[in-house]
Amino acid sequence: MSVLVLAEHDNNTLKDATLAAVTAAGKLGGDVHVLVAGQGVSGAAQAAAAVAGVAKVLVADDAAYANQLAENLAPLLVELMAGYDALVAPATSNGKNVAPRVAALLDVAQVSDIIAVDSADTFQRPIYAGNAIATVQSTDAKKVITVRTTAFAKAAATGGSAAVENVAAKGDAGLSSFVGAELSKSDRPELTSAKVIVSGGRALGSADAFKTIIEPLADKLGAAVGASRAAVDAGYMPNDYQVGQTGKIVAPELYIAAGISGAIQHLAGMKDSKVIVAINKDEEAPIFQVADFGLVGDLFQIVPEMTSKL
Repeated sequence: MSVLVLAEHDNNTLKDATLAAVTAAGKLGGDVHVLVAGQGVSGAAQAAAAVAGVAKVLVADDAAYANQLAENLAPLLVELMAGYDALVAPATSNGKNVAPRVAALLDVAQVSDIIAVDSADTFQRPIYAGNAIATVQSTDAKKVITVRTTAFAKAAATGGSAAVENVAAKGDAGLSSFVGAELSKSDRPELTSAKVIVSGGRALGSADAFKTIIEPLADKLGAAVGASRAAVDAGYMPNDYQVGQTGKIVAPELYIAAGISGAIQHLAGMKDSKVIVAINKDEEAPIFQVADFGLVGDLFQIVPEMTSKL
């Protein structure tokens, strides 16, 4: 069985999501190849070639792929899939944008957000916000799979020596165009790859409270800052800080939840964290059911005290 992994990258470096996807692809058996599509991607291609377990890196370097538009990537992937049994993509915003288009063009059913590989055609994936695990089997000749990256260990970024091969670009499909991007910049770690995350909920009451209560603790811990959907909907934090079923799925070594009640949608995004610390004045809050450590009390007193002790 041969497997093609769609690389997540910024043209210069690989994202951690790609390393997890390589691990998942390796469990399918057979050779693992990685496609690096973009513009000026030599750095990302060399990084992919060094990943342990990768046999070959395919490089599609063209202006049409500069911004990873799904409408341009999908035809390229469909053409390449003539030589592969499965396509594996990280279940990121980009992967979830591209993979369904490839599945539709191949006329196969996509297997989404898998957390385990039982065999080359059988997988496990969470349903009902993670409260149940479904075992699904695909009988399609070609498999299109997205991977929940927090469920798989990251492949070693060094130690590999894959061959690098250029592939012909398909050009601009003319179906969409890149207008612009508004990217938030922060000195803190990226939310999905951070080892420590400090999240706040609606109980904080304002964006200023995030700045004065949550962010100082995050800075002391070298942590990323997250938020519940309620806090994001209230305008306290931007959308890209949201953790949960409709936000980002995270699994850090330490997750601190301050003023988060623990709605099922939020728990679906962080319950795989190694250690969970919950701070809430409601001792009946559902968050305490998954927490390793719980502090019942006023976050406006507890969090600053924690920060001062560090």
